[in-house]
Amino acid sequence: MATGIIGVGHYLPDDILTNKDLEKMVDTTDEWIRTRTGIETRHIAKEEDTSDLAYQAAKMAIENANLTPNDIDMIIVSTVTADQSFPSVACQIQEKLGASRAAAMDIGAACSGFIYGVVTAQQFVNNGVYKNILVVGAEKLSKITDWTDRNTCVLFGDGAGAAVIGKVSEGHGILSFELGADGTGGASLYQDDKSIQMNGREVFKFAVRQMPESAENVVKKAGLSKADVDYLIPHQANFRIMEAARERLAISKEKMSYSINKYGNTSAASIPIALSEDVQAGKINTGDVIVLVGFGGGLTWGALTLRWGK
Repeated sequence: MATGIIGVGHYLPDDILTNKDLEKMVDTTDEWIRTRTGIETRHIAKEEDTSDLAYQAAKMAIENANLTPNDIDMIIVSTVTADQSFPSVACQIQEKLGASRAAAMDIGAACSGFIYGVVTAQQFVNNGVYKNILVVGAEKLSKITDWTDRNTCVLFGDGAGAAVIGKVSEGHGILSFELGADGTGGASLYQDDKSIQMNGREVFKFAVRQMPESAENVVKKAGLSKADVDYLIPHQANFRIMEAARERLAISKEKMSYSINKYGNTSAASIPIALSEDVQAGKINTGDVIVLVGFGGGLTWGALTLRWGK
């Protein structure tokens, strides 16, 4: 047996903030935002907090895996916007799910967090310690966004995505991964006392180099070639960065997940939301080779190659 993804889920809050709405809030335009980022709308959680978003995505992923909350041995939540310092979001959704058997913890790797969470879960399953692990990427970035800063407020949205990690048949599942960090770049993207602060130029330079490189590395580590890749799910941060990764793997536009236009940058939730939507839409099928790749504050990065199927 191998270790892979056996269930997926996602959740977006109902309220939508458009570029036209932002034109009324800060000195920006719909055209400026679209041409530089690819973003048109983003979902904003008004009454819900991060744990509420995480719970909805988690519930869907467990159902999709044909499991019950009692089957979950561990919950890992990747987030930088927990409801409070403690208890963790993982503990909060453990209670809401009724997953009383599960160990629970949060991890913080910003937008790379879901990849970090999946790789962490894989180790527990590979070692035979746990059988089914729920990994959730959830963020309410709207609560740490400075809505007067036109350079950052146009970028971020709220949401959650989840996956259940467990045993899959031989030849399927996670084939390779790469995790990395460069703490010297921390000043390029961070949260001060209240809000997100970003040196957009430096983050862009880092991302257009690191994300394509990581994507290529995990394909090689899996013993595959670029031609073997059926689908790419990059962190949805900026369409130009995503295009750099796609071009590095030499795959067509139809083979890259694209939801940044609808949801903006949802940090740790970005990749699992895209994965869940694409599975639901039938874009990913048994046997497909998929590359997941992201980067984020820290600075951090992560990527993995998997062959879809149970």
